[in-house]
Formats: sequence, C-alpha cells, structure tokens
Amino acid sequence: MELIFPTVIIILGCLALFLLLQRKNLRRPPCIRGWIPWIGVGFEFGKAPLEFIEKARIKYGPIFTVFAMGNRMTFVTEEEGINVFLKSKKVDFELAVQNIVYHTGKMGTVNLHQFTGQLTEELHEQLENLGTHGTMDLNNLVRHLLYPVTVNTLFNKSWFPINKKKIKEFHQYFQAYDEDFEYGSQLPECLLRNWSKSKKWFLELFEKNIPDIKACKSAKDNSMTLLQATLEIVETETSKENSPNYGLLLLWASLSNAVPVAFWTLAYILSHPDIHKAVMEGISSVFGKAGKDKIKVSEDDLEKLLLIKWCVLETIRLKAPGVITRRVVKPVEILNYIIPSGDLLMLSPFWLHRNPKYFPEPELFKPERWKKANLEKHSFLDCFVAFGSGKFQCPGRWFALLEVQMCVILILYKYDCSLLDPLPKQSSLHLVGVPQPEGQCRIEYKQRI
Repeated sequence: MELIFPTVIIILGCLALFLLLQRKNLRRPPCIRGWIPWIGVGFEFGKAPLEFIEKARIKYGPIFTVFAMGNRMTFVTEEEGINVFLKSKKVDFELAVQNIVYHTGKMGTVNLHQFTGQLTEELHEQLENLGTHGTMDLNNLVRHLLYPVTVNTLFNKSWFPINKKKIKEFHQYFQAYDEDFEYGSQLPECLLRNWSKSKKWFLELFEKNIPDIKACKSAKDNSMTLLQATLEIVETETSKENSPNYGLLLLWASLSNAVPVAFWTLAYILSHPDIHKAVMEGISSVFGKAGKDKIKVSEDDLEKLLLIKWCVLETIRLKAPGVITRRVVKPVEILNYIIPSGDLLMLSPFWLHRNPKYFPEPELFKPERWKKANLEKHSFLDCFVAFGSGKFQCPGRWFALLEVQMCVILILYKYDCSLLDPLPKQSSLHLVGVPQPEGQCRIEYKQRI
C-alpha cells in the first residue's frame, strides 16, 4: 500500500504535466510537419514555396507553422500578425547583421545625387555596346547593362571584366550563385556544387582585388565607394578575413534584385500600350524626341517623370520577395496563438501585396495607384513591405529605385522597343528576392532618329 500511493502521485503528476503541455500546444498555430525527421515538409515546400504558402493559408487560416529542414517557420498573413511582425520587440532581425545594415543604410536619399551623373555615364557607355538595332532576350539585355553599371558605380570602375571570356564567366558564376543563394545557408555546400564553385570564384576575385578597391579614390571628390565604406565598417567591427564575404554579400544584394526589377518594369511597360505611350510622351517632353544625344538625367528630370517611378514601384509590388523574416526572441501572442521563441516569423510581401483589402484589383498592373503615396516624403503605400519595414529596411532601396528608373529612361529614350513574346510567367522556386522570369522574353530595339 505504501508503494502504491507514491506511484499514483507520480502517474497523476505526469498526466497533469502532459495535459498542461497539450493545452499549451493547443494554443500554438496549426503546424504542417510532414513525416520525415528534420526534413519535415521540406521537399514539398521547396518545389513551389509560394504556392505552398497560399494553399496553407486557405486551408489553415491567417497563421500557420511549416516545419522544414529543422526550422519552424510561422507565417502571418493578416493585420494583427503583420503588426506584430513589424513592431513587436519580441521578434527581431538577425542581430549579427543589424549593425552592418544600419551603417550601410546611411546611403539614403540625401546623398543619391552623387550617383546620378556616374549612372548616366555608365549606362550610356553600356548602351553603345548594343549597337543601333538588334533582337535579344530582355533579361539578358538588362544583365549586360546593369552588371557592369552597378559594379563600376558601387565598387570600382576598373573592377568589372572587359574581355568577353571574363565577362561570360562573371555572368555564369553570378547567375549560379544567385540561383541557389537561399539554400546556401541551409544545406551543406557539397550538395550545392555549382553554388559552391561560384562562391569560391567570387571570393578569390575579392581577395585578389580588395587591396586595389580600398586604395582607389574618386578623381572628382576623393569620396569612397559603397564597398569601401562597408569594408571600413566591417574591418573595424570584425576580422579583415571577413572582407571578401561581405564584398560578395554586397555584390549579391546590389545585383540580384535590381536586374529582375528592371526586366519586369520594362516588360510591363512594353506590354501595356497605353502606359508605354504615356511614358514615351513624358520622356519626349523632358528630353526631346530624338534618341541620338547622350542626355544627362538630373534629379529635377526624375521628378518630372513620376509615371516611371510609379511603374517601378508597381512592378516591385507585383514581383515582391516571397518572404521576409524575423526571429522570435520571446514567446509572442498573435490571434490567440502563442508563437514560441526560436520560431522564424515569416511575412510574405508577395501575397500581402495581392490582398484586395489593401490593394484593389491586386493582379493588375496599375501604376496610377501610386498617386496616393507621399513619395516626396519617401513614404510608400500602406502595407507595401517589399523593402521590409522600420529601422532595418533594405539599405540600398533608394539606389536601386534610382538605377532602375534611369535604366528605363535611357533605354526607351534611345531605342524604339517592342516585345516579340508574351509576358512570361515568374519562377515559383524561390522565396528570397525578386522572382526571375520563367522562360525567355525577346525584345526588338531600333535606335530612334
């Protein structure tokens, strides 16, 4: 009898603990786990992540958890969850990155004017290489323009390769690196051979060139490039051995989104005749009708061509990243659910921008909706979160907007352009960054006379 009583107490205690844990788990969002340990639903999720997210939202509601590759990813899709994601102190951006992002973020709107002249010169130089007429895939055309333009402007004028073989290598390795970038932090490099090879190629390139990049100063005003400023911060706060890695990260950030945004902006404009006509009328009113002159584009000119800026922003709304992420550092309550610390809290700008509650007729390309945005004060539309939100937004957003605007202006000023293929579908394989087109979209261009 003496042995039975303690045993009963232990059993009842275990039962009470089990029920308590069950009750606690009941307050967690529905979880899509799969049956494979650690991998979870990783294979199914990885096939078409954007489609997976939307199907899960329809089935499970505005908040749900996906277990994949050892991570618990909790997605929020409605207002309360979005507010927690953007404002709560219980969720945070990766602390290791914040200081770098904050300092490099100082490249704001106030000092963008220093880039307009150089961007104009670099774009004119690359446009010369296109000749007077031709036909090519629009995505390749944009890459051939913006890869050298961006590198020469932000890194070092002499850093981008000039012979055809090296240029081809740069393109191949960067596209391979970009393609598997989001998997690089999740999987062993031995499973990502092309990505690992391209990463090694770029790191060796940076190691070889960083001394020259650091030593080179602007002939005009002795100012530093963005890479020089970043390296100065990195080498103050971390080891110099990390410099090539940060250089590669900056290269990826500056090229991976600007190129597809420029592609989609041009493709949308050229596939909407009324918008194309209005854009050309605006360009002609500011710069004249001929396309032969090497025009200079000033800040005042950009302010007169607001429609182009609206087109760029509307493109980014429609082709926003699949997810942006925060780490839950303390348990947080959303819609009566408790999200445990350690979860990745995920918000999908792609699907949020398709919510008709926030963006009427969300699937339509309607640049005029941006009339309501207070762009003079650098304020976007409500619930537009393509660049993140708050203190740690994308630090290069203003430069990217400027670069894409100028690219669109100079291409359409110099050439009469028309698409030879329908607007392609977007790739559904990736969650990080602006989606790439799936398939080719050829453009025919002829110099305007």
